Amino acid sequence: MNKLVNFALFQLGWFASVLLGASQYHWLGPVVVFAILFVHLRSSQDREAERRLIGYALLIGLVWENLMSLSGLIVYPSGQPFGIFAPVWIIAMWPLLAITLNVSLRWLKGLPAAAVLFGALGGPLAFFAGERLGAAVFPEPFLVMAVLAVGWAVLFPLLMRLATRHDGFRGALEKPVEVLS
Repeated sequence: MNKLVNFALFQLGWFASVLLGASQYHWLGPVVVFAILFVHLRSSQDREAERRLIGYALLIGLVWENLMSLSGLIVYPSGQPFGIFAPVWIIAMWPLLAITLNVSLRWLKGLPAAAVLFGALGGPLAFFAGERLGAAVFPEPFLVMAVLAVGWAVLFPLLMRLATRHDGFRGALEKPVEVLS
C-alpha cells in the first residue's frame, strides 16, 4: 500500500469517526473504519500479522479509552451505548491508527525517543482537534491534556514495538529506489 494512500485513508477514517461521533450518526464512523481496515488488510503481504497488530491496538484502545471515560476526564456527548463507557467510534480509531504503523508511520520504527515525542504531542493534539469539532468535552482541559500526553508517550512507543513484531508490510515498502543513469 502506498504511504500517501495509507495516510489519506487514516485521515478519512479519523474525520468520519470524529465528525459522525459528534452527531446522531455516531455508529457510521466504525462502519467507515471497518471498510478502511478491509482495504488495508487486502493490500498487506502478511494479513495475519496485520490482524494481530490491529487486534492488539483494539485491546489497548479499549482499556485506555474506557479508563479516560470512566475517570470523567473525557466526556462524550453522543455514541455511548453503555452509559459512561467510551463510545464505539473512539475505540474504532485504535485499529485505524494501527494501519499507519507499518506503512505511513514506518519511519518511526527504531526511533523510540521520536515515538515518545510523537505520541506525547500527536495524541493530545488529535484529541484537542476532536474536542474542538464537538466529539468530546474536557471538563478540566489542562489535566486532560497532561494525562493524554503522558499516556500517549507510553502507548505510542508500545504500539510501534508491536508493529515491529507484527509487520504485514515487511520488505514491501523498503525496496531500493532505482536511479536512472
